[in-house]
Amino acid sequence: MFEIDWKSRVPIYKQLVERIKELILKEVLKENEQLPSVRSLSKELTINPNTIQKAYQELEREGYIYSIPGKGNFVAPVKSKIKAEKEEKIKSQFKKIVFEAFFIGISKDELIKLIEEIEKELKGGDNS
Repeated sequence: MFEIDWKSRVPIYKQLVERIKELILKEVLKENEQLPSVRSLSKELTINPNTIQKAYQELEREGYIYSIPGKGNFVAPVKSKIKAEKEEKIKSQFKKIVFEAFFIGISKDELIKLIEEIEKELKGGDNS
Protein backbone atom coordinates (compact mmCIF):
# COMPACT_ATOMS: atom_id res chain seq x y z
CA MET A 1 0.00 0.00 0.00
CA PHE A 2 2.81 2.40 0.86
CA GLU A 3 5.52 2.25 -1.78
CA ILE A 4 8.72 4.24 -1.59
CA ASP A 5 10.82 5.11 -4.64
CA TRP A 6 14.34 4.87 -3.28
CA LYS A 7 15.82 6.43 -6.42
CA SER A 8 13.59 9.50 -6.31
CA ARG A 9 14.96 12.89 -5.33
CA VAL A 10 11.72 13.54 -3.43
CA PRO A 11 12.28 13.10 0.31
CA ILE A 12 10.86 9.86 1.72
CA TYR A 13 8.52 11.63 4.12
CA LYS A 14 7.09 13.70 1.21
CA GLN A 15 6.54 10.53 -0.83
CA LEU A 16 4.71 9.02 2.12
CA VAL A 17 2.60 12.17 2.61
CA GLU A 18 1.60 12.23 -1.07
CA ARG A 19 0.79 8.51 -1.11
CA ILE A 20 -1.42 8.73 1.98
CA LYS A 21 -3.20 11.81 0.58
CA GLU A 22 -3.82 9.90 -2.64
CA LEU A 23 -5.26 6.93 -0.72
CA ILE A 24 -7.51 9.25 1.30
CA LEU A 25 -8.76 11.17 -1.74
CA LYS A 26 -9.44 7.93 -3.64
CA GLU A 27 -11.25 6.71 -0.50
CA VAL A 28 -9.04 3.64 -0.17
CA LEU A 29 -8.48 4.91 3.36
CA LYS A 30 -11.90 5.75 4.82
CA GLU A 31 -12.87 8.45 7.32
CA ASN A 32 -11.89 7.57 10.90
CA GLU A 33 -9.89 4.53 9.73
CA GLN A 34 -6.76 3.93 11.78
CA LEU A 35 -3.44 4.31 10.02
CA PRO A 36 -0.59 1.88 10.71
CA SER A 37 1.39 2.77 13.81
CA VAL A 38 4.65 4.62 13.37
CA ARG A 39 6.57 1.59 14.62
CA SER A 40 4.81 -0.98 12.39
CA LEU A 41 5.05 1.19 9.25
CA SER A 42 8.70 1.87 10.05
CA LYS A 43 9.39 -1.87 10.19
CA GLU A 44 7.34 -2.58 7.06
CA LEU A 45 9.13 0.06 4.98
CA THR A 46 12.48 -0.31 6.78
CA ILE A 47 12.80 3.42 7.36
CA ASN A 48 13.45 5.51 10.45
CA PRO A 49 10.38 5.98 12.70
CA ASN A 50 11.15 9.73 12.80
CA THR A 51 10.50 9.85 9.04
CA ILE A 52 7.07 8.26 9.51
CA GLN A 53 6.33 10.62 12.39
CA LYS A 54 7.31 13.63 10.29
CA ALA A 55 4.95 12.49 7.50
CA TYR A 56 2.10 11.97 9.98
CA GLN A 57 2.70 15.40 11.52
CA GLU A 58 2.57 17.01 8.07
CA LEU A 59 -0.68 15.19 7.25
CA GLU A 60 -2.19 16.27 10.57
CA ARG A 61 -1.11 19.87 9.99
CA GLU A 62 -2.82 19.78 6.58
CA GLY A 63 -6.00 18.30 8.08
CA TYR A 64 -5.88 14.88 6.42
CA ILE A 65 -5.45 12.91 9.64
CA TYR A 66 -5.91 13.39 13.36
CA SER A 67 -4.23 11.70 16.30
CA ILE A 68 -5.56 10.40 19.56
CA PRO A 69 -2.82 10.08 22.20
CA GLY A 70 -2.32 6.45 23.13
CA LYS A 71 -4.60 5.24 20.32
CA GLY A 72 -2.88 6.27 17.08
CA ASN A 73 -3.52 8.23 13.92
CA PHE A 74 -6.80 8.22 12.02
CA VAL A 75 -8.11 9.52 8.69
CA ALA A 76 -9.90 12.82 9.26
CA PRO A 77 -13.33 13.43 7.73
CA VAL A 78 -12.77 15.22 4.43
CA LYS A 79 -13.63 18.80 5.20
CA SER A 80 -15.44 20.72 2.54
CA LYS A 81 -12.94 23.58 2.90
CA ILE A 82 -9.96 21.32 2.21
CA LYS A 83 -11.80 19.72 -0.68
CA ALA A 84 -12.76 23.11 -2.15
CA GLU A 85 -9.20 24.43 -1.83
CA LYS A 86 -7.79 21.29 -3.42
CA GLU A 87 -10.37 21.48 -6.21
CA GLU A 88 -9.47 25.11 -7.00
CA LYS A 89 -5.76 24.27 -7.06
CA ILE A 90 -6.34 21.31 -9.41
CA LYS A 91 -8.58 23.35 -11.72
CA SER A 92 -5.95 26.09 -11.91
CA GLN A 93 -3.20 23.59 -12.72
CA PHE A 94 -5.44 21.83 -15.24
CA LYS A 95 -6.22 25.11 -16.98
CA LYS A 96 -2.50 25.86 -17.40
CA ILE A 97 -1.87 22.39 -18.80
CA VAL A 98 -4.78 22.69 -21.26
CA PHE A 99 -3.43 26.06 -22.47
CA GLU A 100 -0.02 24.44 -23.04
CA ALA A 101 -1.62 21.45 -24.79
CA PHE A 102 -3.53 23.70 -27.20
CA PHE A 103 -0.39 25.77 -27.75
CA ILE A 104 1.62 22.73 -28.87
CA GLY A 105 -1.21 21.46 -31.07
CA ILE A 106 -3.04 18.84 -29.03
CA SER A 107 -6.69 18.85 -30.08
CA LYS A 108 -9.74 19.14 -27.85
CA ASP A 109 -10.80 15.64 -28.94
CA GLU A 110 -7.43 14.19 -27.91
CA LEU A 111 -7.69 15.84 -24.49
CA ILE A 112 -11.23 14.54 -23.99
CA LYS A 113 -10.12 11.04 -24.99
CA LEU A 114 -7.25 11.24 -22.48
CA ILE A 115 -9.60 12.35 -19.70
CA GLU A 116 -11.95 9.45 -20.49
CA GLU A 117 -9.01 7.00 -20.37
CA ILE A 118 -7.97 8.34 -16.97
CA GLU A 119 -11.54 8.04 -15.71
CA LYS A 120 -11.64 4.38 -16.81
CA GLU A 121 -8.37 3.69 -15.01
CA LEU A 122 -9.71 5.25 -11.81
CA LYS A 123 -12.83 3.12 -12.01
CA GLY A 124 -10.69 0.03 -12.23
CA GLY A 125 -10.50 -0.93 -15.86
CA ASP A 126 -12.55 -1.05 -19.01
CA ASN A 127 -16.20 -0.09 -18.46
CA SER A 128 -17.27 -0.09 -22.12
